[in-house]
Amino acid sequence: MFPNVRPRRLRRHPRLRDLIRETHLTANDFILPLFVRHGENQRIPIASMPGQSQLSVDLLAQEVKEIEELGIPAVILFGIPEHKDATGSDAVSDDGIVQQAVRAIKAETSNLLVMTDVCFCEFTDHGHCGIVNDNTGMVDVDNDATLRLLAREAVSHAEAGADLVAPSGMMDGMIETIRMGLDDNHFEHIPIMSYAAKYQSAFYGPFRDAAESAPQFGNRATYQMDPANGREAIREVDLDVEEGADILMVKPALSYLDIITRVKEAHSELPLAAYNVSGEFSMVKAAAAQGWIDERQVALEVLTSIKRAGADMIITYFAKDASRWLDD
Repeated sequence: MFPNVRPRRLRRHPRLRDLIRETHLTANDFILPLFVRHGENQRIPIASMPGQSQLSVDLLAQEVKEIEELGIPAVILFGIPEHKDATGSDAVSDDGIVQQAVRAIKAETSNLLVMTDVCFCEFTDHGHCGIVNDNTGMVDVDNDATLRLLAREAVSHAEAGADLVAPSGMMDGMIETIRMGLDDNHFEHIPIMSYAAKYQSAFYGPFRDAAESAPQFGNRATYQMDPANGREAIREVDLDVEEGADILMVKPALSYLDIITRVKEAHSELPLAAYNVSGEFSMVKAAAAQGWIDERQVALEVLTSIKRAGADMIITYFAKDASRWLDD
């Protein structure tokens, strides 16, 4: 009798649905961002990112213990310095806030993978991702002068004990410059996770609250990618692969699932990360707070979609909650 093909047969029993599931999400897929600041006993809630906080270095030991207990394998650090200036000098200081945070975590555990964001937007008084030549009219970030600082920043993170560096500034040539800087300082073993396709996105708003990194003038359209462009993303990724990137990244994730898939198809030989960014997180939180959606179900569906699109790892603010939900 018609119909002869009945796909619903495989959906009837929950254990059968588990057996045939194509995409499996686990805590081991997650990287948790942490925002670290100066001071003592500081846990400052981020209003636009419910459940997330800026933490002082002395509270990292407690945070790391919880992260490890949940089975999350890695964190990525973002620093909020005590003082900012035009060149982001705290970013390259041996006693910079990120460097302090790396040492504090490494003193607590050797099991957690410590990644560091390598950029300047949190550290400059103008909020741009490098040295700005002129703040009149079009924002002009000096690409090559910024490259030299990025290499110094990456080396200082490695010296502090970082396991991996992740440059996010979208400067041309940043991967090769950082690779040379690391290698010249005997850090050949430190991998680079490149924000290879980072878009100039409106989804970053809550992050800029969290990292206190909003541009003081203009925007980042002269160095981050146009959201309308897909082919350009592959070109950017190709260049980073040629320059020696060990892991690639697409940012944001949810509105760029097609880019994740295209990058994975073009470079299946390399691990691929995707950043489930602050705006994506906060929209789910806000809708859930209104009772319009089920936060748990929607968050897990979002994360599953990112992995299904081709991501091997996901940077997400949902990491702790999602790990608990998956363990239920």
